[in-house]
Amino acid sequence: MTATTGSDDPHTNATQHRTTREAVTRRTGRDIVSTDSTRLDTPGLVCALEDDHDDPASRRAKWKGYFGPGGNLRPFRLLKVDLLNLRGRWVSDWSIFNQQILASSIYIFFTNLLPGITFASDLYQLTGESWGTIEIVFSTGLCGIIFAVFSAQPLTILGVTGPFSVLAENVYELSQNQFQVSFLSVMAWSLIHAGWMHYLLAIFNAHDWTMKYVTHFSGDIFSLLNSVIYFHKAAMELKRTHERTDMAAFLYAIIGAVGTCLVAILLSTANRWTPFFHRYVRLGLTEYAAAISIILWIGIPYIGELRDLNHVRLEVSTTFRPSSSKRETFFVEFWKVPVEWVFLSIIPGAIVTVLFYFDHEISSIICTIDRYGTRKPGGFAWDVILLGTTTIMCGILGIPPANGLLPQAPLHSESLLHYVEKEEESPRPTTSDSQVQEPQFVARTYEQRYSPLIQAVLILVFVSPPFQKLLGFTQTSVLAGLFMFMGYQSLSVNPILNRIANLLTPPADLPQLPDKVTWVGIHGYTVTQVVVTGIVFGVTLTVAAPAFPLIIIALVPLRLTLMRKIWSRDTLRLVDGWACRQGKPEDEPPVVPEETSLPLDEEKAKHVTS
Repeated sequence: MTATTGSDDPHTNATQHRTTREAVTRRTGRDIVSTDSTRLDTPGLVCALEDDHDDPASRRAKWKGYFGPGGNLRPFRLLKVDLLNLRGRWVSDWSIFNQQILASSIYIFFTNLLPGITFASDLYQLTGESWGTIEIVFSTGLCGIIFAVFSAQPLTILGVTGPFSVLAENVYELSQNQFQVSFLSVMAWSLIHAGWMHYLLAIFNAHDWTMKYVTHFSGDIFSLLNSVIYFHKAAMELKRTHERTDMAAFLYAIIGAVGTCLVAILLSTANRWTPFFHRYVRLGLTEYAAAISIILWIGIPYIGELRDLNHVRLEVSTTFRPSSSKRETFFVEFWKVPVEWVFLSIIPGAIVTVLFYFDHEISSIICTIDRYGTRKPGGFAWDVILLGTTTIMCGILGIPPANGLLPQAPLHSESLLHYVEKEEESPRPTTSDSQVQEPQFVARTYEQRYSPLIQAVLILVFVSPPFQKLLGFTQTSVLAGLFMFMGYQSLSVNPILNRIANLLTPPADLPQLPDKVTWVGIHGYTVTQVVVTGIVFGVTLTVAAPAFPLIIIALVPLRLTLMRKIWSRDTLRLVDGWACRQGKPEDEPPVVPEETSLPLDEEKAKHVTS
């Protein structure tokens, strides 16, 4: 230890005394009072105090801080708050229903069902026909209904994700092909283990010591990543079409994909077509843009000579029974597995837990960011409990589990976005001509449960054979166009896109920045986000894809430590902020490691998302 020397300056000694005293108080939990300002500056006393910090009483006090009232690890602390919030908002969530909510239901129905079916075609091959279209649709609809009714944040949309498909492929290869053990039984145990791990995360308030420090830096990267993934999915869908059909049908598939996307984009701007059409017509075209485009381009190939082309269509089931011919019912006899596999399944169960927890939490955060103007409290801990329950249920039923989806979750909020006049605390000032100033409008989202419930019920209806057959009329080119539109919708509201535009703008045409903020710093920040997105996207193309949320989470400590040394506080304050609470990291004092375990203020424990 380096000796601390005193100073002849009384003011300096007093400052050193106060600083040391505060540090010792933080370390030991006790206030050290000394009448001699130099005594606390002596190496011997500092060493003694540091040794005293390690005594049994201090350690007990530290652990009591963790598990005591208001502590980070206090069992059920956030769950209690979440249940109170849920009880306070549940009735009001059913009190509003209008045309925009219905249109949102239809839009999310298409954007959730059709991409899920593409995962079904992949899973059908990758899992030896264990999971197919019927399992994907069943899981998405069932889990969606449960979350729409019982979750604390109904804006989050659930479905089967691509990273889980990669994990399922690896589990199948290991269990079925290498060890000849039932894949569905091993997966059932994996999901059961994942379920109780979700319970532990919720009980011990994982949200407070994980997602509390997430900023828009990570959230914007995750949102951009999903935009890139959906554009990539569109390209891969067209590539598969090229491999399965002739050149004429492939060229039409390109036309159909681009047409589906462009018509949806065009109709989504109908509100700005003034003075054409009645305003209700323009509103309807805007709200049902994706649905109109999808139905239009599904029907076009059945007209004229286009009927003779060899179109590639979605592969669907024709009966309400499991995809595998070896299964008769949706139930897995998971106990009929070697006992060692019950314990080995903990490993994939832990991977599922990490994947689902971070994926679902980030989805819930992004769909309630500031731009959507959400005001009702969420409930991350309760939703993790619910997610663990549906995960166990899916394992026992032998269907793939669903969790929070991107970009469907923020697209859901986007489709419910509207603007209301800002409430004035005092009368609006008037001009010299006694004319009232123009009213100000703020963004709001219809926070209700009808839209997630309707889309989930519609999806569940499509497990019946007649509706499955109806799905079979859909060309994969339409699906590729829908992927493009979803990528566009997600990208168009991402702040990174605006900063990329600034990056390409001549310096003379850029707007004025606040003092101490430079465009060089902002451009560097933007380029960093784009490069990191590219790296994470590269990971999603490998066998390590299920772990990509961990990379997003790893950005959190990097943002709060390393980036503060590269960019100025003023630059970071301008471009970033906390993702699930008010304020900015640069407006708060540096976090001392010993203080991170101190009890949280009970008001902060409500974690009302902004």
